[in-house]
Amino acid sequence: MSTALGAVVLSTLGVTGLAHAAGTVYAAVGDSYSSGVGAGSYGSSGSCYRSSKAYPQLWANAHSGTSLTFLACSGARTGDVINQANSIPSNATLVTVTVGGNDAGFSDVIQTCTLGSDSDCVNRVNTAKTYVNNTLPALLTNTYNAIKAKAPGAQLVVLSYPRFYTVPGSCWVGLSDTKRTAINSGADTLASVIQSRAASVGATFVDVRSAFVGHNICSSSDDYLHSLTWPVIESYHPTVAGQSGGYYAPLRAAIG
Repeated sequence: MSTALGAVVLSTLGVTGLAHAAGTVYAAVGDSYSSGVGAGSYGSSGSCYRSSKAYPQLWANAHSGTSLTFLACSGARTGDVINQANSIPSNATLVTVTVGGNDAGFSDVIQTCTLGSDSDCVNRVNTAKTYVNNTLPALLTNTYNAIKAKAPGAQLVVLSYPRFYTVPGSCWVGLSDTKRTAINSGADTLASVIQSRAASVGATFVDVRSAFVGHNICSSSDDYLHSLTWPVIESYHPTVAGQSGGYYAPLRAAIG
């Protein structure tokens, strides 16, 4: 290629064009919201429940030439994601992550709110919020820094969790509005802390909460999230539509 022609090609493609031409080295780490619990099609991923319908696979499918290292695993906490980071390719150009919900005791919050009284639920959510505000920030910072240390050239994208309920909503049975409001407030606190910690390390924050509006549990069209369902592990996780419309769509809007 002549120097002049090469200059024209470089000018036309730009940095983004060159990255797409070369392909993206993408690593997806995190917990069940990144592995795709709730979306089915788990293949041979065992207890990690990595779905072919999860947003990392959807992003890779839509960007030809992408090499995806899919490491997210159901139940992962910050320490587990730090371990996942050890398997991120050092030449990764993109890393996505959801983490923090399990550290904050998400499963126990849901169990308490399902079986206990309104005051039990509110108190358990407040305990989780105290943890999120006081203990989780350092854990998130350590996790994000571990990812950046393994793949220093990668764009790190940190995604939030959705609000779970429309309040008041169209549910005739189930949790009270008091409980639903408390659970949503926990999700908001978690999103705020995750956003702050992501900004502190220079990561891109993608807030998925607005994408789930109108599709939360108890909405007129709640197909983005499972309520209590079978198998139980899929309860309160994104459906196939939730992974696509609730996670993949805002991710693509943020980074292309």
